[in-house]
Amino acid sequence: MGLSIQPVTLSPEQIAELNKKVATLRHDINNNLTLIIAALELIRSKPEMADKMLATMNEQPMKISASMAKFSDEFERALGISRGQQ
Repeated sequence: MGLSIQPVTLSPEQIAELNKKVATLRHDINNNLTLIIAALELIRSKPEMADKMLATMNEQPMKISASMAKFSDEFERALGISRGQQ
């Protein structure tokens, strides 16, 4: 990973923007986890809904991964971190 050898300075606006993006990431991941929990609870109470709820649960890890990747790209860009060949 290409870390900067120089100190990185962020403006208050850049910090506020990263904070907003962290809040969005937390919100998105919590929503995805809530859908998984709700689907499990529904399956327990209505087993006939299992196929539909399993499909919903199956979608959530990919959404969490996409949210993490998006934030990671934005974070690395803001801090001047590059992902080179490792």
